[in-house]
Amino acid sequence: MQVGVIGLGTMGMGAAINLVRKGHRVTGCDLRPAAREAMVAEGGAAVDSPAALPRDLDAVLVLVVNAAQEQEVLFGPQGCVPNLPRGAVVICATTVAPDVARALETRLTEAGLLMLDAPVSGGKVGAEAGTMTVMGSGAAAAFDRAGPVLSAIAAKVWKLGDAAGIGSTVKMVNQLLAGVHIATAAEALALGIRAGADPQALYDVICTSAGSSWMWQNRVPHILAGDDTPLSAVNIFVKDLGIVLDQARALAFPAPIAAAAHQLFLGAAALGNGAKDDAFVIRVWEALTGIKLPGQD
Repeated sequence: MQVGVIGLGTMGMGAAINLVRKGHRVTGCDLRPAAREAMVAEGGAAVDSPAALPRDLDAVLVLVVNAAQEQEVLFGPQGCVPNLPRGAVVICATTVAPDVARALETRLTEAGLLMLDAPVSGGKVGAEAGTMTVMGSGAAAAFDRAGPVLSAIAAKVWKLGDAAGIGSTVKMVNQLLAGVHIATAAEALALGIRAGADPQALYDVICTSAGSSWMWQNRVPHILAGDDTPLSAVNIFVKDLGIVLDQARALAFPAPIAAAAHQLFLGAAALGNGAKDDAFVIRVWEALTGIKLPGQD
């Protein structure tokens, strides 16, 4: 297939490379020269504008940061939609609110295109390994058209319904859990450090105990290593838990635990850690209590 990938970031680059390796003709799109150079080095092509993507694409995979960027790369002055052939599928893998996904499906359908609401999970590791989870919803024709792309980038593709919005709803719930679990893991580790526990021993014990979680086992090692290189950034959860709370508010649904976690990620961002690894939400407790984190002099 002829595939465009818009957004060659942490997950988009991994997806694009796996598409190349599976034999697809791939053109990546990113504003950053280094990302475009990396795409070319992997055997793909690269452009700096969605409007410059090939006009005979079978599919476009969109993996940008937020809904505003998604709208811009599709429908903005340099958007790709006017140049796409009728019947092409737009695979929207950006995490957005369910109503945003539904409105996008309407616009793309009116343009003669197929749309798959297909947010993903798996992070950088899953993207690079081609083992992401796709939480998909959309028409059967969209799933059929997108199938070769999805099989190249994911180990599990969930077909959650025949209309956009359902996939984004499931992803929203996933992000509620993920954000809360990361914040709770950070709080627990910070409390242990404050009380005098050895952080490495604490981590090892909890990994074999009932209090463990996937996020504890995945994120706490970043803190223990003192490595805040973002595999997933604090600002992602500022955005995604914001989506959770906006949806909860619209449904008159109380979400106090998600709200508390959101405030913690906002606090970490306010401390200057928005672009750092999301595990470093722990720096909120560092600032409040004066604890010494592993890896510090």
